[in-house]
Amino acid sequence: MDFLKELGILPQNPGVSTGAAWLPGGGEIVSFSPVDGQQIATVTATDAPAYEAVILTAAKAFEHWRTVPAPQRGEVVRQIGEALREKKQALGRLVSFEMGKSLQEGLGEVQEMIDICDFAVGLSRQLYGLTMHSERPQHRMYEQWHPLGIVGIISAFNFPVAVWSWNAMLAMVCGNVCVWKPSEKTPLSAVACQHIIAGVLQRNNVPEGVSCLINGGAETGRLLAADERVPLVSATGSTVMGRAVGITVAGRFGRSLLELGGNNAIIVSKNADLDMALIGSVFGAAGTAGQRCTTTRRLIIHEDVYDRFRDKLVHAYGQLRIGNPLDEANHVGPLIDKAAVDTYLRAIAACREQGGRFLVEGGVLEGQGYESGCYVKPCIAEVQPQFPVVQTETFAPILYLMKYSTLEEAVAMQNDVPQGLSSAIMTMDLREAEYFLSAAGSDCGIANVNIGTSGAEIGGAFGGEKETGGGRESGSDAWKAYMRRQTNTINYGTRLPLAQGIQFNL
Repeated sequence: MDFLKELGILPQNPGVSTGAAWLPGGGEIVSFSPVDGQQIATVTATDAPAYEAVILTAAKAFEHWRTVPAPQRGEVVRQIGEALREKKQALGRLVSFEMGKSLQEGLGEVQEMIDICDFAVGLSRQLYGLTMHSERPQHRMYEQWHPLGIVGIISAFNFPVAVWSWNAMLAMVCGNVCVWKPSEKTPLSAVACQHIIAGVLQRNNVPEGVSCLINGGAETGRLLAADERVPLVSATGSTVMGRAVGITVAGRFGRSLLELGGNNAIIVSKNADLDMALIGSVFGAAGTAGQRCTTTRRLIIHEDVYDRFRDKLVHAYGQLRIGNPLDEANHVGPLIDKAAVDTYLRAIAACREQGGRFLVEGGVLEGQGYESGCYVKPCIAEVQPQFPVVQTETFAPILYLMKYSTLEEAVAMQNDVPQGLSSAIMTMDLREAEYFLSAAGSDCGIANVNIGTSGAEIGGAFGGEKETGGGRESGSDAWKAYMRRQTNTINYGTRLPLAQGIQFNL
């Protein structure tokens, strides 16, 4: 495939890098495409000696990188954005092929990387502190921000490259160096990114270690989480993984930035534009085959429009085209692997056992074009909100429908899950919209009106509450997570008065 050659992907690829240098590791990781079930290539796994070499190189690079003026760091990131623009088509196709998301979404993910580079360039001149008045005469006080050091980034398979870039580009302009552990299910996309970035760093004489790559499974992630030389670990993935990372990092007084599970709902009001609500609901539930942390998993529909909207939804699902994601005519691609298919089937069985009634049946697709065994049918079930399966995030295209009478009831149903990432209400009523966005409304980190739950613009801080982890990435003031705050007081007078008027005479 031409896009693999363009990105430098070989049958066997090194998977441990400190920049331009690729290090030997131990063992290998095989990347299979869920599109056709075939092996794409292999990547060298990171063993303990390779990990140690990466961390030592990163620590050395930080000593220099932190002294480079932030706008100059921003210029390097600007060039990374340009390099990604040049490789957008090839990288987008690799993301689609390795992960299984639609080509449009694969290209969109690369565009997110480009956008966050643009954001970070501007940020490099806006790492603002504060000045404040001192109570002591001839004193000045201010706050400033300094980089932390090594930032460990653990990313998930569903966004093989974008979420890493949200962290890495901001961390780099803030003066940090990055060590990236991608999902072992999508290692080639990470190798391709490292190739692209390495060229930019070399051209700018940036030392080895500013952008590093390690590949491996849970054990490699545990190395990062436990390493006292890594002051911040940003981890994206399941709540189970995030809990383990958070506990380990907190045990050594490090910082963790956690982006974990979502169980997102759209409230469809009787005052909604139902055509608009239909688009948001179908894309939110079926896009990326339900494998987004922001996927719409629950629809809470007002009883007055329930039957009408349910029928529109069932009709729309009948028009979904499932197949090879590189074919732009298809809406839904495969799940990442057969383990994900098994999870999907177990959730369907549990829903039935708990009393759910399926309006659109699920199942695994077979036959020509579906040989990988990873293609499944997006399905819809009528449920009660208290069903255990409804309280759980299943990373698959299963949509649960439930009915409400009052807005207060709908908001309570939406909030009554352990996760708190994304939420939405479809309404043309201003009072309903404002209530939903108030302190009495959605308890999620993201709350939308008249758009769905999936997707996010890089200008806003991304993240959620409760078991979603509480982290914030990407825009707004999320950059502060990658820095340490320092308060400074300067005495420019000839005396040393003490605070609060304390007298201490010698």
